[in-house]
Amino acid sequence: MKHKTKPGLKIISNNRKAKFNYFFEEFFEAGIALRGSEVKSLRAGKANISESYAYDHNGEIFLINSHIPSYKESSYNNHNPRDMRKLLLNRKEINKVIGKINREGLTVIPVKVYFKKGKAKVELAIAKGKKLYDKRLVKKKRDWQRDQARILSRNK
Repeated sequence: MKHKTKPGLKIISNNRKAKFNYFFEEFFEAGIALRGSEVKSLRAGKANISESYAYDHNGEIFLINSHIPSYKESSYNNHNPRDMRKLLLNRKEINKVIGKINREGLTVIPVKVYFKKGKAKVELAIAKGKKLYDKRLVKKKRDWQRDQARILSRNK
């Protein structure tokens, strides 16, 4: 199933690995507090969120281990590529996320980074990790659907 991009959205980075490794329960859209050189690097289409996650620190949510490479044209005020980045959520959403993390042992995974109306946004998913047998089942199901489509196309 292909996702259609909405007009006004420019997707910078997708975390394709997350869908294979986690069960998603709920999605949130959050802004990111960025410096100027980080925004310029994102506008150039360079970011990697494949191994990143979010956690709470003193009642705020931070994005850890996301890689936004340094901007070449920036001078002395360039940023650290693997810096912690503050996520901008409402207080109600922050409390909901922190509650799910602490009570149910779930994790917060960034699914994609994009620009919406000129602002950098992150789509976060509250997720539960898959076991090895779950991953095998997903792979088996995907292979069967591919074979099924191949058989149907030959019969036509």
